[in-house]
Amino acid sequence: METPSWRDRLRTEDELLEQLNDQVEQARRRRATALKEGADELGSVYALAKNLSLSWTAVAHAIKKYTTE
Repeated sequence: METPSWRDRLRTEDELLEQLNDQVEQARRRRATALKEGADELGSVYALAKNLSLSWTAVAHAIKKYTTE
């Protein structure tokens, strides 16, 4: 079996990286939606962040960045 050329291997890896980046973006949006629901349930971003032992600014940033279209 012949090894694909470096160009073909590079193209394949670039396609894989693009697919992975798309999956990461989708996961970030789903996570932000869950964070927003958690903040609504607990009454505030601060309460959610405290419950999760996270920075409230990180939680607020994720919600703002990934739940707005």
